[in-house]
Amino acid sequence: MPSAPFIDPTALSSLGPVRYLDARDQAAFDAGHTPGAVRVPLEAWDKAAKAADIGFTDAAHWGEALGSLGLDPSVTAVAYDSGAMTNAARVWFILQYFGLKCVILNGGWPALASASGLPAAAAPSAGGFRAKPGVGKVGVIDRETLKRQLDGAAHVFDSRTRAEFTGEDARNRPRSGHLPGARHLSHVDLMDKGVVYPAPILRAMLEKVGFGPGDHIVTHCEGGGRAALAAAAAVRAGFDDVRVYYLSFADWARDESCPIVRN
Repeated sequence: MPSAPFIDPTALSSLGPVRYLDARDQAAFDAGHTPGAVRVPLEAWDKAAKAADIGFTDAAHWGEALGSLGLDPSVTAVAYDSGAMTNAARVWFILQYFGLKCVILNGGWPALASASGLPAAAAPSAGGFRAKPGVGKVGVIDRETLKRQLDGAAHVFDSRTRAEFTGEDARNRPRSGHLPGARHLSHVDLMDKGVVYPAPILRAMLEKVGFGPGDHIVTHCEGGGRAALAAAAAVRAGFDDVRVYYLSFADWARDESCPIVRN
């Protein structure tokens, strides 16, 4: 599996066979996409990931969903979106979690559309795919486990906006703020003009807000996308123990037993 979550268009030829996965909406896909690309039904994926009867444990569901895109372990999926990077990060997170090779195209569609000499897309696999939950580098954590780890075992990476973190932006919910001890670094600060920073810059940024070697990092946002991007950035920065609280703050705030801080 590729060790780095992000890749520049100029390095795509180093991956071997690739399948391009477009994480934009249908209108954007129809307006233009990389030859051979397939659009990811991300709305359905996100709904399944948050459904109590599917989540990230129903291997049969995800095997069918991922296999339907022509994916198998012999190819590397290249995920791209409009340039916000969060939707491509969701695709990367889900694929790597279930054992598929995937990278995020740094810069998204704008970078890809202006690139030349791109490798051709591999033909879709006809053999299907057997998903194996939890085999990827970045895992999932649930609310109850995270709540137990607030004793210092987990180092929470809140990737929402500053206003969401302080509670000023309540997102129309009765409880707002952040998890006790959480460090804040907005997902937009991880990029410059739609391109995620190189590893040394990301490492310095994460260390500045309080993350250190060996930390068990748990990323979250409001609903998964920014958390996935934060996790990819933490991996790029060299952190090895990273988990995503995919249900994120929307799930946390609904449970009155979950502590929230405002400052």
